Amino acid sequence: MQFVGAFTALVTPFKNGEVDEEAYRKHIEWQIEQGMDGLVPCGTTGESATLSHAEHAKVIKICVDQVKGRVPVLAGAGSNNTREAIELALCAEEAKADGVLLITPYYNKPTQAGLIAHFAAMGKEVRLPFIVYNVPGRTSVNLLPQTVAAMRKEVPQLVGIKEATGNLCQISDVIEYCGPDFTVLSGDDFTLLPTLALGGHGVISVTSNVAPAMVRKLCAAWRAGDRDTARDLHFKLAPLNRVMFVETNPIPAKTALGLMGRMSSELRLPLVAMSEKNEATLKETLKASGMLS
Repeated sequence: MQFVGAFTALVTPFKNGEVDEEAYRKHIEWQIEQGMDGLVPCGTTGESATLSHAEHAKVIKICVDQVKGRVPVLAGAGSNNTREAIELALCAEEAKADGVLLITPYYNKPTQAGLIAHFAAMGKEVRLPFIVYNVPGRTSVNLLPQTVAAMRKEVPQLVGIKEATGNLCQISDVIEYCGPDFTVLSGDDFTLLPTLALGGHGVISVTSNVAPAMVRKLCAAWRAGDRDTARDLHFKLAPLNRVMFVETNPIPAKTALGLMGRMSSELRLPLVAMSEKNEATLKETLKASGMLS
């Protein structure tokens, strides 16, 4: 089971409207130094929706090159257009990523049968293992547990799911229907510990952009059977988890990294800078968590 533990959904640094490769490489290196189990370039947190195809491929290549096989790279490569999703996944394959993270088609609102057909079509052309990404709040479609179980039988490359419904009953159903060897990752930082308690395998985290060591230690503590430490870290991370979503992700994460001096907080439209009120709350939370002096 390759995609287990704490994975960071990496932000994509920008400088004067372009991908800031130097800052990106430094961010990746810091994540590895802090012990993260894996990295996810070009996800929602990486502002993939506003990357051109050329930039998308570049960001994945930079990540794979900087990582140099030290941890798995799970590259974001989904789309609401099946053909485009295949093309992006094949770019990740060419870049030698270890797997791809495939969001369910958004805006189209496919039926459950359409979701199965979408991923089955991808499975015919993409050799890399893939994790499907279920985030109804972004896509307006919910990939149901029964559908995941049906897809798993039809698509061998499907090895797991990033579950971002925030619905623990649904997460439980996925684990029940798909079995313990199917990777289930929390797609919401605040449901990491409950997901692990149900039998999940880790998280694709936004908060770990700013607090990688804490997120990794929580996962490691749980795997080691140290429930008390995992619970303590869960509550220690709770304020950070809340403030990372006080505005649309990745606005708070990028703002935090800017305040921490790790990169520019530059975003791409239609995302804009945080409100003064929310930025003040972010600063207070970062100081209380030891991220800012």
